[in-house]
Amino acid sequence: MCAARAGQRGLRVLVLEKADKPGRKILISGGGRCNFTNIGAGPANYLSANPHFAKSALARYTPRDFLALVESYGIAWHEKTLGQLFCDGSAQHIVDLLLAECAKGDVTIRCAQEVDQVTRTDGFCVATRIGRYTAPRLVIATGGPSIPKMGATGFAYDLARQFGLKVVEPRPALVPLTLGGEDVLFRELSGVAAPVEAHAGKTSFAEAALFTHRGLSGPAILQVSSYWKHGEPVAIDFLPQHSQDWLLEAKRGNPRSSLRGLLRDQLPQRLADTLADRIGLNGDLGNASDKALRAAQDRLRRWLFHPNGSEGFAKAEVTAGGISTAELSSQTMEAKKVPGLYAIGEAVDVTGWLGGYNFQWAWASGVACAEALDRVP
Repeated sequence: MCAARAGQRGLRVLVLEKADKPGRKILISGGGRCNFTNIGAGPANYLSANPHFAKSALARYTPRDFLALVESYGIAWHEKTLGQLFCDGSAQHIVDLLLAECAKGDVTIRCAQEVDQVTRTDGFCVATRIGRYTAPRLVIATGGPSIPKMGATGFAYDLARQFGLKVVEPRPALVPLTLGGEDVLFRELSGVAAPVEAHAGKTSFAEAALFTHRGLSGPAILQVSSYWKHGEPVAIDFLPQHSQDWLLEAKRGNPRSSLRGLLRDQLPQRLADTLADRIGLNGDLGNASDKALRAAQDRLRRWLFHPNGSEGFAKAEVTAGGISTAELSSQTMEAKKVPGLYAIGEAVDVTGWLGGYNFQWAWASGVACAEALDRVP
């Protein structure tokens, strides 16, 4: 996106791509259909040490702007839940769109170019295993280390540190969490999913959670994983649609009903039975004290899991942390201390929610950078 915009503005642009083909991560996104933006994307949907940093770029290039570009290429799309926009067909359409936009700007793209060294004198010199290239401007757009099997590395951070830029400690985000200790019993529910409200710290998401053979996954868990810190619990409300005193109400309305039966009416049976067994409230509700019912309500509303880790960068959809926003201009994405050096996209400490937000940051930060590349430092 950055290269295309810069090229179309009359600049001579070279893209050095490590992989043998461009856009490999795009092709696997959204189950192969590419969740290319979220129609409601705004600064509140991003995690960063500076929550204000993304405002400028996101305001200047919006989801509607990218959608208009998609439609100009005749790419069919549809909206899923929570504003997520997907291609009707293949994610290849988005890669083809970006390549076509680059072609309009006479951008040169060279693949299989693994960078060995970057030096700076009057401009920047990039040495790869195939050749050497010089330019007055250098844009770091190499992402983070999530999904290393696609060739992802922490190269952006190494390069930033080389030029004296601070890096916020990178960590896996939008990643499944692993369980141990007493929670390991829930691994027996592998494959079971349910709509829940998951909480990590002060942040919560109401989506589906999925139990796996290693722990917890599903959209709600992936979302809170970006906010979860080691040693802290993740709280799950298994019945977020229920009133606060729903068990007491059930006792008054149908005293012969049971907790197990009520849970089976609302949740998958295996999950309902596991929760009922752990709570240990057997028999008719009419025979249970209000205190016991309140305790059961409270536990189901805030069931604490204690993850012992995550599945790491190998399964993380994105990376949290990255090149510190304190080092960059939010208007241009240029390094304040290194004129002519820029960083965009996932390489920067701006991490979006699940659902097209990270693509929108890629488009918006790329455009913000492209519009500044021909300015004199």
